[in-house]
Amino acid sequence: MAIIAVIGGSGLDNPDIISSSRDVTVTTSFGAPSSPLKKGIIGGVNVILLARHGREHTIPPTQVNYRANISALKAEGCTHILATTAVGSLREEIKRGDLIIVDQFIDFTKQRKMTFHESFETNKPVHCAMADPYDQNIRNLLIEECRSRKYSFHPMGTVVTIEGPRFSSRAESHMFRSWGADIINMSIATETVLANEAGIPYAAVAMSTDYDCWRTDEEPVSWEAIAKVFAENAEKVTTLLTGVIPKIHD
Repeated sequence: MAIIAVIGGSGLDNPDIISSSRDVTVTTSFGAPSSPLKKGIIGGVNVILLARHGREHTIPPTQVNYRANISALKAEGCTHILATTAVGSLREEIKRGDLIIVDQFIDFTKQRKMTFHESFETNKPVHCAMADPYDQNIRNLLIEECRSRKYSFHPMGTVVTIEGPRFSSRAESHMFRSWGADIINMSIATETVLANEAGIPYAAVAMSTDYDCWRTDEEPVSWEAIAKVFAENAEKVTTLLTGVIPKIHD
């Protein structure tokens, strides 16, 4: 039986979208996850909700214990992970409020634990394939749901993940565009790598909230602007998830 984890996103504790909810406090060999796990049901499916930055958004991106988060979800039997995230757009055609079904990442972080393996057993190295890091079956469901609801969305996109909490310099923003990145954020690459290493199918839906700082015809990104756009469009993401979750099977 599928158990779907949802990481991120405001509004996910909304009692209208999850029933029979209860909080479970867990710990792992990597420490405690960012928040208690909220277990419940969406569309007849068992779900576990996890606030990536804590429920009060108190944990900066680099300080998130990604290993504990993924370990906790695996220990609780999660079979799939759906991640939500706010991102900056690095492309003119990706507008504020658009959704992006991520298919590739570029990792530009420098300080994070990116593996569960602190050492290898003798003659047993572990190297995780990462050519196609996002589960295609879940991506297809997200794409179909976006189309059926006539959302403004992009069926693929490369996200570059930076350290944070600072935003990019203008030079960096232009560099990321030249690399082929379409969107930018501070969390997804780390989470993606660890979910793949843990063997849990993972997909991410991103919401564009700003244009980073590469455009010179408007103010550079600010947290206040991100929060405003995300709040105005959060219902789209929760509606998308509640439509997709019942369609995910083992």
